[in-house]
Amino acid sequence: MILKRASLAVTLVWLASMTWAEPYPSVDSVFDALHSLRTFSAAVISPDGTRVAWVENVDESPEARRSAIWVAPVAGGTPVRISAARDGKSHRERDIAWSPDGKSIAFLSDAAQEGQLEIYIAPSSGGSAREITHVSGQLEHLAWSPDGKSVAFLFIEGSTQEAGALVPYKLDSGLVEEKIEEQRIAIADAAAGNVRQVSPANLYVYEYDWSPDGKTFAASGAEGSGTNNYWIAQLYTVRADGSATRSIWKPQLQIASPRWSPDGRSVAVIHGLMSDFGSTGGDIWLVPADGGAARNVTPGIASSPNHLFFRAGNELLFTENVDGDSGISSVDPESGKVSKLWSGADDIHLSVARSGSASAIVRSSFESAPAVWAGPVGSWRQITHDNDRAPRFWGQARSLHWQNGGTRVQGWLLAPKEVDSARRYPLIVQVHGGPAGAAMPNWPTRWTATLPSQGYFVFLPNPRGSYGFGEAFTQGNVKDFGHGDLADIMSGVDEALKEAPVDKDRIGLVGWSYGGYMAMWAVTQTNRFKAAVAGAGIVSWQSYYGQNRIDQWMIPYFGKSVYEDPQVYAKSSPITYITQVRTPTLVLHGDRDSEVPTPQGYEFWHALKTLGVPTQLVIYENEGHGIRKPADQRDIQKRTVEWFDKYLRGK
Repeated sequence: MILKRASLAVTLVWLASMTWAEPYPSVDSVFDALHSLRTFSAAVISPDGTRVAWVENVDESPEARRSAIWVAPVAGGTPVRISAARDGKSHRERDIAWSPDGKSIAFLSDAAQEGQLEIYIAPSSGGSAREITHVSGQLEHLAWSPDGKSVAFLFIEGSTQEAGALVPYKLDSGLVEEKIEEQRIAIADAAAGNVRQVSPANLYVYEYDWSPDGKTFAASGAEGSGTNNYWIAQLYTVRADGSATRSIWKPQLQIASPRWSPDGRSVAVIHGLMSDFGSTGGDIWLVPADGGAARNVTPGIASSPNHLFFRAGNELLFTENVDGDSGISSVDPESGKVSKLWSGADDIHLSVARSGSASAIVRSSFESAPAVWAGPVGSWRQITHDNDRAPRFWGQARSLHWQNGGTRVQGWLLAPKEVDSARRYPLIVQVHGGPAGAAMPNWPTRWTATLPSQGYFVFLPNPRGSYGFGEAFTQGNVKDFGHGDLADIMSGVDEALKEAPVDKDRIGLVGWSYGGYMAMWAVTQTNRFKAAVAGAGIVSWQSYYGQNRIDQWMIPYFGKSVYEDPQVYAKSSPITYITQVRTPTLVLHGDRDSEVPTPQGYEFWHALKTLGVPTQLVIYENEGHGIRKPADQRDIQKRTVEWFDKYLRGK
């Protein structure tokens, strides 16, 4: 074992004493085991491909999200910790960036002041880290200049609020006005630490990439609110001296992962229908760096590319969601020829060296807990082994395919740990968020793991609107939320009934965000589900349009605003059909959710309560769209199991 931690020893002792009697482990014990898992937020290969650096969580103060950075030889050897800490404690440390010569690593740390990240540079072989910035605000996404003399980053000056729509929003008080805090490209001198902001003050930058000559950035950005305007972002070039910014492409849909070609002539991006920033899928387009007509180099590809990587010689690699699995392919930018390099039933996060075949991934699957791997694509060597003996609370995972009319659909069926073929088990359908997202074959956490541990089959469908089957499939629910996608899910339930010993009269439904909407919607359309759990769901697209703080995402899906075409919103709103609900439904919500505001949960709960349908509403204090506090996460797992046990097992 390369890495050894005291926490792992504690976990293994706990595992040895854990019993599976009566007849399942307690939800608390499952949650504790899942929460002790090592997680990795990045694995970055060195420029020469000989070493890999990664970020992993540490056990202390989970709400503070402490983390550690490690570097290890790809060929094997003892890892070295890179840290800004001088007090022996762990801090928030993340965003690894190798210098072009591989001698240094830049990273973010709040070692100097808790909660305020700053840029540090340390020798990649280990040693004291040097703080090079002394700023106030939010920093992320470090990238060295090609000459190794400076480090670029994204910067929201003076902001105390983390960027993004998942975090709890600031409470309004007094006169309500939209306060816009722009995220700009900034550059820090690696030697002197001088910081200058180079992108315009009125432009919110989401992602960027250096040009090969280090004189310009390619960036996706939009004027106005960064949280709301990602869906209308354009592709820009930004001069590194701050002298000029120019829009070179105004796309029809969303763009992500801008990458400058090694010859400096074009910028590659992923373009497609995306419902959330950071959840990426679409076709690969090339845009001339000087402006001009953009060109789709992967038209009709039957997958969803999600991250791009240029290597020497203009070789363009990409990772992709493909038919429920992950893949890595390359595409010739001129001919559009796609070559498959690797695919597997894994969930991966990749980095590649600029030259040669070296790469690094964070990899997990239904069979294997998260670990860092490195080596040539498809021939990786496992670097970390902390999770090799992580407890597994589920049984066999199977990829199912079925037809709904003329649409071919895929999903995953996860069995309980032990299955007696003579019995019939309850089934829980778990719908992913998005809708532009996918149920992937990764190491289960939270209810995907908790429910099988309690004897439930879990079905994870990828209906139309999901990634993994081409852009036309992802756009399959435009102006049709809840109709074709629910039909895909129900056909998948029929397939699961054929393939597993499932009781057709004990089927439940659970989801968060778009999955929460689908839970609210489904119980207005069918009585087939005997219980449901709706987390951060949407009951009325009409009222939601005016309540949420990211309404721009809705126009690509609905075609017009709710004020211009209220009927297209009404036809997909659970509130329109609310009197048809008979299914007991548990409603869960964060009280400071900007993506799906709390009134949506109240409105659904109030309707069911008025109609005499069993329901409960649970609000989590100081939580946003993503529930972060371990105590709240635990409570959700326990309440979910108790709800399904009550209505599917009569407990």
